[in-house]
Amino acid sequence: MTTSPDTLLRAMFDAAIAAAQPALCVPPQLPAPPAGRVVVIGAGKASAAMARALEDHWPGPLTGLVVTRYGYAVPCARIEIIEAAHPVPDAAGITAARRIMDLVSDLTEDDLVICLISGGGSSLLPMPLGDLTLADKQAISRALLASGATISEMNCVRRHLSGIKGGRLAAACAPARIVNLIISDVPGDDPVDIASGPTVTDASTCANALDILDRYALDVPGHVRRMLESGEAESLKDGDLPLRIETRMIATPQASLEAAAAVARASGIDVHILGDAIEGEAKELGTLMAGLVRQVVVRDQPFRKPCILLSGGESTVRVTGKGRGGRNVEFLLALGVALNGTPGVHALAGDTDGVDGIEEIAGAILRPDTLQRARDMGLHPRARLTDNDGHGFFGALGDAVITGPTLTNVNDFRAILILDDATAQPGPDLTAPVP
Repeated sequence: MTTSPDTLLRAMFDAAIAAAQPALCVPPQLPAPPAGRVVVIGAGKASAAMARALEDHWPGPLTGLVVTRYGYAVPCARIEIIEAAHPVPDAAGITAARRIMDLVSDLTEDDLVICLISGGGSSLLPMPLGDLTLADKQAISRALLASGATISEMNCVRRHLSGIKGGRLAAACAPARIVNLIISDVPGDDPVDIASGPTVTDASTCANALDILDRYALDVPGHVRRMLESGEAESLKDGDLPLRIETRMIATPQASLEAAAAVARASGIDVHILGDAIEGEAKELGTLMAGLVRQVVVRDQPFRKPCILLSGGESTVRVTGKGRGGRNVEFLLALGVALNGTPGVHALAGDTDGVDGIEEIAGAILRPDTLQRARDMGLHPRARLTDNDGHGFFGALGDAVITGPTLTNVNDFRAILILDDATAQPGPDLTAPVP
């Protein structure tokens, strides 16, 4: 390997992000122009960049509106861009949602709706159902984010409390044809879980949403529970309306992992993609992955070193501390604590949208000397992990990975580089407890 471990890992991360750029993946997937009008709508961290790519390649007239995260706007000439809050919704998101519903309210069979959907759309496109309020939505969002629920579970609850998600936006577009262009940020690439599926039908039920609230012991207002128990909040099902919906998955976590793998192979390192849909508690995932790394280090099983282990998906964090955390830095810190300075092991974990948790920080890099440098500075890795303070830990070491807005989102990226100078004796203090 001719490049440094840090340089290689960052080049792989950059390649994963580049493979999902809207300018690359939107144009080949555009539908043919219809006989009638073209209306562009959308939501997500990549939606503004998707809108710009569509505008640049669309041959005829169009109008539209999309909503994206604050700081993620891209200037467009014909499609209006609104910015709103993520991961907890705000009033700007409600305004955008209502205006999108108005925009599609008078379409005909000859018209075409192009819906640009990417990760983050659930909070960016809020429309409280019935007598729910923005405060209700915000409280439930915060509770879900702190609970450790999976993205699929969170979005099941969200779409059953929304006047626009769970297919309700698709119903508003009828009888026009809908073409969904989707950048996936969820394990399994199920469109109903991306932005909580505003323009696709939903097989889950109010009962499923109630089960999730009970499973995580989430305390919600009585009127929220009554809405779910009554079935009033049921989402759109197959057969409820004669809809014409076509969904095109234009960028996925797997495609980005393959782009990163190509960079690794070009450097002469074997690479193994462990999966694009790995979920679970971030701390537990880090500890589990450390066990696999140790098997490679000590026994060259199931892979021979040098090699790189790649994975994607979306881990969760059960927030019990008061630190500055995100799921990727939580995973990375847990991995570091479990490895405890194993020589030859370097890792990068980051969110491809450039924001891990609520920080404008994508993730961080772990090196063999990370824990020792931390101890020399008076930092206690295990205590920081207990306090959910991954960003505070890696930031103090100068090991944060900051990309700025990437204008796309294909979920988490985890790369572990195991060099052949890793040995069966990972360090003199391997068995010592990590403070």
